[in-house]
Amino acid sequence: MTLFEKSRITLRSDKSGVPLADRMRPHALDEFVGQEHLVGKGKVLREIIENDRLYSIIFWGPPGSGKTTLAKIIAERTKSRFISFSAVTSGIKQIKEIMEVAKYNKKENNIKTILFIDEIHRFNKAQQDAFLPFVEDGTIILIGATTENPSFEVISALLSRTRIFLLYKLSDENIKILLKRSLGDKERGLGKYDIKISEDTIDFMARSSDGDSRIAYNILELAVNTFSMEKSKKVMEITTPLIENVIQKKALLYDKNGEEHYNLISALHKSLRDSDPDGAVYWTVRMIEGGEDPLYIIRRIVRFASEDVGLADPAALQVTISAKNSFEFIGPPEGYLAIIEAVIYLALAPKSNSLYRTYSRVKSDVNEFGSLPVPYHIRNAPTNLMKDLGYGRGYKYAHNFSNAIVDQTHLPDKLLGKKYYDPTGRGFEKELAERLRAIDILKKKNK
Repeated sequence: MTLFEKSRITLRSDKSGVPLADRMRPHALDEFVGQEHLVGKGKVLREIIENDRLYSIIFWGPPGSGKTTLAKIIAERTKSRFISFSAVTSGIKQIKEIMEVAKYNKKENNIKTILFIDEIHRFNKAQQDAFLPFVEDGTIILIGATTENPSFEVISALLSRTRIFLLYKLSDENIKILLKRSLGDKERGLGKYDIKISEDTIDFMARSSDGDSRIAYNILELAVNTFSMEKSKKVMEITTPLIENVIQKKALLYDKNGEEHYNLISALHKSLRDSDPDGAVYWTVRMIEGGEDPLYIIRRIVRFASEDVGLADPAALQVTISAKNSFEFIGPPEGYLAIIEAVIYLALAPKSNSLYRTYSRVKSDVNEFGSLPVPYHIRNAPTNLMKDLGYGRGYKYAHNFSNAIVDQTHLPDKLLGKKYYDPTGRGFEKELAERLRAIDILKKKNK
């Protein structure tokens, strides 16, 4: 038996004791669920796999999103030698041994070698350097899988010789498809059992798995195993209370597409507006624990930062955007704290809806008066013809005046004298209101 035969991935194991998640692993792209942007009809990764025209790639995505499954599908289809090992247990010695055999096969037999490295981010620089030359000269085709940002965990020389494919967290609908498939599959799944389970319970399992297919399968398998010891029960009834007991998490009332979705986001918005940090945090956590997409919550608080805080505290918008970046960078559950931080900041920030009122006033005049012409004195005049027509005539250059303040109109004639922005006296807007008054005084002096 050769090194390759020992190392090649075995896909269709029906041995007892194999976890449900491994038994249900797809064997072909048509069985694969999710990642349509990569493996949908006509998409680049599907074309690469189906035509067996591989080059070195790295799959980057959260746990349970399909990285290893895609690698195993490639193993099924490719005519190349396929070797798989984990960065957790392998060292430089094993790498060098594999590289030598790969080099021999390429030279003597003209056979390509595909090397799949799971958790490639666990390899240090020296280990990554060890197989870099073999990637560079085409001795091996590297397929790496990582949950970490390759920009930080993979050496730049290797990154420049690979293509990164980004996988996304599976949706609740994706997870439900996988769970239902396992319940009906008599060969690899749980179809041989008489299982009774409601749509609501499947939905709860999907939400509780947080986009990780392996977690979803494990939850279902644990629930089924609670009945395997009770031989007298012919029907296995999987209920939501049973799943709650398995995962030690309460099924909160929350329908992301129904009334409760809007009730909770309304409660959050009003708690923020009323400067109640306790209420705001409570409703935020309710949504997170109920399975809401954290980015939806962030989008709403970013909107709140402009609509209900605005220039009363300009830092509020920065805090919410920082929360988005932090959450995307570290993910759940630690990333939830960045959201909580932003929510508390917004609740305690001074409030102003002056930006919202300003936008509404301007929008109303734009809709009423249409495309009013730009006054000639503030038009640009890049040609002689435009100068002759009066473009830019009479324009006062602000920097030629004291304090760079000049008294001239900027609105269309029909809107002269309109005041759209009306700052409140709260927070930073108190200072802005004082600035506006000072500007008006200086304009009169610089007429």
